[in-house]
Amino acid sequence: MKKFIALLTVISILAIAMAGCAPKPAVKTSQKVVYLINGSLGDKSFYDSGQLGMDKIKTQYGDEIRTIECGFDSAQYEPSLEAAVGYADVIFVISYGYEDLVKEYADKYPDKIFVNLDTVVQNDKKTITSVDFIEEESAYLAGVVAGMLTLDTSVKNINDQKLIGAVGGDQDPVIDAFMYAYENGAKSVDPAIVMERKYLGDWEDTAKGKQATLQLYDMGADVVFQIAAAAGTGVLQASADRDLYSIGVDTNQNSIAPGHVVVSDIKDIGMAITNIYATIKDGSYKPGQVLNYGLASKGVDVVFDGNQDVLPKAIVDKVNDLRQQIIDGKLKVDIYVP
Repeated sequence: MKKFIALLTVISILAIAMAGCAPKPAVKTSQKVVYLINGSLGDKSFYDSGQLGMDKIKTQYGDEIRTIECGFDSAQYEPSLEAAVGYADVIFVISYGYEDLVKEYADKYPDKIFVNLDTVVQNDKKTITSVDFIEEESAYLAGVVAGMLTLDTSVKNINDQKLIGAVGGDQDPVIDAFMYAYENGAKSVDPAIVMERKYLGDWEDTAKGKQATLQLYDMGADVVFQIAAAAGTGVLQASADRDLYSIGVDTNQNSIAPGHVVVSDIKDIGMAITNIYATIKDGSYKPGQVLNYGLASKGVDVVFDGNQDVLPKAIVDKVNDLRQQIIDGKLKVDIYVP
């Protein structure tokens, strides 16, 4: 009996040792990630900001990334979604124009992580996480810059008209939110300021952006806000050609037309991508959320770096003070309601 018990003990010890050496179930640490956009890269603005975030994912985690560009071609939306779900575990999507398709695919592929950028899209299974940027907060500050600048005739080529402009790629709720807050910011400086709008019906044609801006300058505007993706580069070019002023969008565009882009209204798509992907990697990600990115989270902001200090210090100081008031909740910026 003693020999039998001893034998059982040896067998138990060997079993435990072998169990400790047995291969553990594989844990998926590497993921494939798609950045699916309705437009095209190369805008030096909105879409390129997101690509910076994707590049950081590759650098930081070594995960595979792929960008799928629809080029504003609606015929590409569904095949692009098919390609995305066929390749990726995680899909960051800018879904303007095909929101319903994104909902359909998210419901059809609940094992895929869908993160919708810049608008709120919610599917039946509540698996899509949406990033909602509070663009009104930064656009309000851009409007304050424009309003104070157009009143300061001590600045080179500023006329005595209380007129500013804005050029949008097309009319949609996000662009209208920018326009709305920009106008409110300017009118907070002086209610008599008039804001003229131009919509291009195009997001890529820089010539259209430039032509619309020249028309605004001819009307008497001396500062124009571009909210038109790649087409908005034409706005910045026009400000240099006329020796007047413009405002950049989504990334810091101040150096594109040095001394003429007085401030840029940042919407940091790339930061949202990297922040959310970090939660996916550490296991804290929760699907179906609506994440709000405003001034407090640095999802939006206005930046002066690279504008060659063309603005009077009083304008910069005023904007910095207002930014903090908004972050602290002392100043409430009206949110656009379509």
